[in-house]
Amino acid sequence: MRLTLLTFAGALLAWGQPVSLPLANDKLDVEILQTGASIAGIVLKDDAGKMNPLWQPGRQAGRGHFLCVDGFGPVSKEEAAAGLRNHGEAVQQVFQVVVSGKDGKTSTLKLTAKLPLLQENVTRTYRVVDGEQVLYVETELESLTAFDRPISWGEHATIGAPFLEDVKTVVETPAVRAQTRPYPANQGGNRRYPPGQNFTWPNAPLTDGTMADIRFAPAEHNSIGHTTQLMDPSRPWAWVTALRTDKHLLVGWVFSRTEFPWLQSWENYPAQRERMARGLEFSTQPYDLPRREVVDQATLFGVPTFQWLPAKSKITKRFLLFYTKTPEAFRKVDDVKFENGRITIIDYKAGQTVTLDASLPL
Repeated sequence: MRLTLLTFAGALLAWGQPVSLPLANDKLDVEILQTGASIAGIVLKDDAGKMNPLWQPGRQAGRGHFLCVDGFGPVSKEEAAAGLRNHGEAVQQVFQVVVSGKDGKTSTLKLTAKLPLLQENVTRTYRVVDGEQVLYVETELESLTAFDRPISWGEHATIGAPFLEDVKTVVETPAVRAQTRPYPANQGGNRRYPPGQNFTWPNAPLTDGTMADIRFAPAEHNSIGHTTQLMDPSRPWAWVTALRTDKHLLVGWVFSRTEFPWLQSWENYPAQRERMARGLEFSTQPYDLPRREVVDQATLFGVPTFQWLPAKSKITKRFLLFYTKTPEAFRKVDDVKFENGRITIIDYKAGQTVTLDASLPL
């Protein structure tokens, strides 16, 4: 079966089409793209509408939830001349299938790729467990060089229309400090926020001098925006959720705060509603910038903006992605707890709790 899958995948790649690798249990259908090992889709089996919360502007790689490693954002002119492209080399690579199968209640898809320009190996492992509405993701980055190097790593989770809709979709995260991206003064575009302004999440300053609750997309819009949020350092696990209030559907990510101290919120709110997208990007750095700029910045709010990958060494990061229905009275997420094999999602005001089994460790 594995040989057949790889042969079929090779044929599709030759025709220029993205290869979709399915992963499923009795609760979820997950779609992984072989190029970039991106999470293209996740749907609930009992959802009649089969709504995928992830961004899918086309069938190309690099959409939905994609991996930005080693690099997050644009490259320097020297790196571009050497062949590097935006958002790291991994998103462009065709990953090879190492494992695809089921052991007991756990289904596993393991993919690997070599990054030839960066001289790194990336291995991405996806797991789902029968009876659970959780996707577990583990990624190993291995240096093939004999020197320590500063790395950039972003998990570019992105929600999109039709799940993302004006006013009806609310984003929550345990942020303690936040800032609007400090764009250069000559940067074009219809920017929603003034550059380089500190604020307290979720109330951010707008370019017209007013304030807005940025958990929601505005009812009237034609703008782009980018903010960064520092995750609460008192928490072992950070999280970000997006709740579609009228559909009673909730998608969320849980990750280690020490591995990913920053959450970037990239907003693409064009006049065409069907093209709306919002990045919920947990990462090692506050903004997607060239490596040199990230290292030169060093810290923001006293927290490092990059991580070291030691010579000839490996580092591993993990997160989980959950997707669930919520009670009708559930209107917002006040807290997400991950402990004792369960994810507990709480709306204190409504007095509502959603509990999901999550048996694998992070």
